[in-house]
Amino acid sequence: MTAEQAIAFAVLGVTLVGFVWGRWRYDFVAVCALIAVTLAGLVPAGEAFAGFAHPAVITVAAVLVISRALRNAGLVDLAVRLLAPLRGRPTVQLAAQSSIIALLSAFMNNVGAMALMLPVALRNAYRDGYAPALVLMPLAFASLLGGLTTLVGTPPNIIIATFRAEHAGVPFSMFDYSPVGLVVAFAGLVFVSLIGWRLIPSDRRGQSDPTKLFEIDNYVAEGQVVEGTEAVGQSIQELEALAENEVTIAGLFRGERRNLVPSGYERVRADDVLVLEGDPTALTTLIEGAKLKLVSSDKPLGGDLRSDEVGLTEAVIMPGSSILARSARAARLRTIHRVNLLALARHGTEIHQRLSNVRFQVGDVLLLQGVTETLPDTLQQLGCLPLAGRGLSIGAPQRLVFAAGIFALAIVATLVGLLPVHVSFITAAAVLVLAQVISLGEVYEAIDWPIIVLLGAMIPVGSALEATGGAALIAHAIVQATAGLSPVWVLAALFIATMFISDVINNNATAVLMAPIAIELAERLGVAVDPFLIATALGASCAFLTPIGHQSNTLVMAPGGYRFGDYWRMGLPLEAVIAAVGIPMVLWIWPL
Repeated sequence: MTAEQAIAFAVLGVTLVGFVWGRWRYDFVAVCALIAVTLAGLVPAGEAFAGFAHPAVITVAAVLVISRALRNAGLVDLAVRLLAPLRGRPTVQLAAQSSIIALLSAFMNNVGAMALMLPVALRNAYRDGYAPALVLMPLAFASLLGGLTTLVGTPPNIIIATFRAEHAGVPFSMFDYSPVGLVVAFAGLVFVSLIGWRLIPSDRRGQSDPTKLFEIDNYVAEGQVVEGTEAVGQSIQELEALAENEVTIAGLFRGERRNLVPSGYERVRADDVLVLEGDPTALTTLIEGAKLKLVSSDKPLGGDLRSDEVGLTEAVIMPGSSILARSARAARLRTIHRVNLLALARHGTEIHQRLSNVRFQVGDVLLLQGVTETLPDTLQQLGCLPLAGRGLSIGAPQRLVFAAGIFALAIVATLVGLLPVHVSFITAAAVLVLAQVISLGEVYEAIDWPIIVLLGAMIPVGSALEATGGAALIAHAIVQATAGLSPVWVLAALFIATMFISDVINNNATAVLMAPIAIELAERLGVAVDPFLIATALGASCAFLTPIGHQSNTLVMAPGGYRFGDYWRMGLPLEAVIAAVGIPMVLWIWPL
């Protein structure tokens, strides 16, 4: 092993540890890896950021924009309407929802399709009285299965296609993945719809009623400001500080005036009634510290948090949210966004610790109070997805036809060789902006920037592994370890190894790292490269064992009340089904 190879393996090892550890976000870990290989001289300084201009990165960004435009046009709302006749039939609903999300994921970003169907799945579960846990994990898995079927269905397919272009001069086309992907997706959907959901532990059934996730009536009190006490003249935020900001003053009643979500700078007067929300200990601290007089009430106190203008909503934090890793105080939810954080649930359980200091994570469910009219825009700014009360509106048919038509033209332009995929898709995105199907602001919101940074940084790192001979060294070791075995078994080992690696690190990073190894293996064995690349693409997109393997899995963890160890119960047999179906299909469609 040369010094350069040793450095490449060391950087790769530390990078993998960083991905698995999760202390820093994966895009930052990837950038650190890029800096390391550049400083070590494995990547020329002038080419360090060439990955950000890579066709795969451009294509992924374009697909994200087109996905958002299709949502705006009403494609998903139309799919939701198709589910209406299935009310009261949970198993049939699951099969239909899984099929719809798989179809959407074939042409949209996986997480985007999952995010669009999540509120619908939750609303159907709440309406029909079954646990959301029964459907959310199957839907997350279905979103990954749908992505296997086309070039743009999932970023690993795009990445593998570009490696094929660099090796053979021609990338995989839009539907080259379809013969294998469709069969594997169908087998996976049958499994999750008929068998998989039955493997979810019975004690992970979450809540069947959305009003029971947060029992806010147990943590709400009304206190009246007594004349002559120090509380008179103090601001809302000064009073909250008496309980170390662990109580939210969610309402202020002054005579006939009902001020919900009061400004932190508003000063209270004698006889004002304050609606206090917090845990019992913190409530007692504030009431005693401010010498408030408790107001008795026979009605549920939670009703005082709502009005015609102010409402409560539950929302889940999406990947890429602006408040990730920040506390409610740091995110300035009240002062900037004019919403109160009343409660927070993580992994299906309400958190009763100091909410002002809890750092938000992907999948956290927030109970927010705010002005009803502006709540949808506020949630969009925060990067949160409403779980209930989200109105669905069917887009104008002509707008939907136009958006779908532009997307279809981009696909045709790619298929006939008129334009490369990254050019045709960027052109389609630009046309949709010009037609006002998607605004410029939404373009930047639609792009998952951490994924773009991850790809742009990891592509040069993968190139460094290949250029130093590191990929050849790994391939040689695999060939030596499988000496005497048929190339079929080597391909199967590559597929299974890729699948397991994708369970613990980002699937895009897995594709970048494993593609050069797949090419080197095929060349050393003297067989066709294509089946090894297809197997790598398939394995990189099948992350079913953990919630961290794919963002769709992470997104459903809190709303479904799942634990880390729940995923393998359905995921392991699903991966076995995929291996049993996928490997023979790869060898049949793409002979060695």
